[in-house]
Amino acid sequence: MTDPADRSSGDTTPEATSVATPEAASPRTRPPRWWLLLGRDRGAAVAAVILGLVFLIALVGRLFIGDRAIRQDLKASLRPPSFDHGFYGLLGTDVLGRSVLARLIEAAGTTLYVAVPAVLCSLLIGSALGMWAGYHGGWRENIAMRTADVILSFPSLLIAVVVLYVFSPSALNIVLILAVARIPVYLRTARAESAELRSRLFVDAARTFGTPSRNIIYRHILPIALPTLLTVATLDFCFVMLTESSLSFLGIGIQPPDVSWGLMVAQGRQYLQTAWWIAVLPGIAIVLTTVSATVLAAWVRLATDPAQRWRLTLPKKRRGARAAVSPEVIA
Repeated sequence: MTDPADRSSGDTTPEATSVATPEAASPRTRPPRWWLLLGRDRGAAVAAVILGLVFLIALVGRLFIGDRAIRQDLKASLRPPSFDHGFYGLLGTDVLGRSVLARLIEAAGTTLYVAVPAVLCSLLIGSALGMWAGYHGGWRENIAMRTADVILSFPSLLIAVVVLYVFSPSALNIVLILAVARIPVYLRTARAESAELRSRLFVDAARTFGTPSRNIIYRHILPIALPTLLTVATLDFCFVMLTESSLSFLGIGIQPPDVSWGLMVAQGRQYLQTAWWIAVLPGIAIVLTTVSATVLAAWVRLATDPAQRWRLTLPKKRRGARAAVSPEVIA
């Protein structure tokens, strides 16, 4: 018979193994959730809240203001911001007695109606063409890159000014012009990512097993290139919104009775000394939205990069001092 002591010493059951090596049985530490990482960065959290409020106001704000953005009341012309004239008189009125607050809400929807579709169209078309050209290379890549160079040789604002001067200014024309003008930005970015990834081992393995090129691009290249493309899209959103505001300020963008933040600045510039709120408040809205998008884009770039995400787990004061230190050294 076997001695009980010998049996206990040779026991290899899961229970004995778990007791002998508790580290092996401990669950793997999961990375922090994105909202927890966002909460640790106050600047990015504030930027996300501001952008969320802007999009919420643009989506549902028009349901509450009715026609107050275009309703005229000459008796209430150029009233300063005050609590004495009701909620919609909180930010004052313009020269025609229209509520500046209602017009800001209406203009938010118009500005985002132009900026968001333009960015999405250029992102989808440019990314698809860039990854296709970068993966296949050869003449496809040469044609795509030379086309991008031709478009980039003309400033996008200059193209918009010329085209809108020839054709009638409208929101649809602005979206189409800005979308076409910004396609090369995503095409060049996606081409660079795809050209670098096509020589990776996992792409070669998928190609060896006969996987079609479109599936390789969609399943293997797109998930890796997507964080970079989304970061570029967030920054490009700022550029497109500023371009639309510039065109409206020059008088060839959004036309009355529609209203945008840039058009409000243009309409209020002659009243800067007597009624500063007409032009300053939409200018502040433009600055807050663009700065918030820029700050959030920098945070998203770190949060979506597995090699850089560990920086967001450090306290704010220690990130700069340990920016070049690897996670293993910190641990």
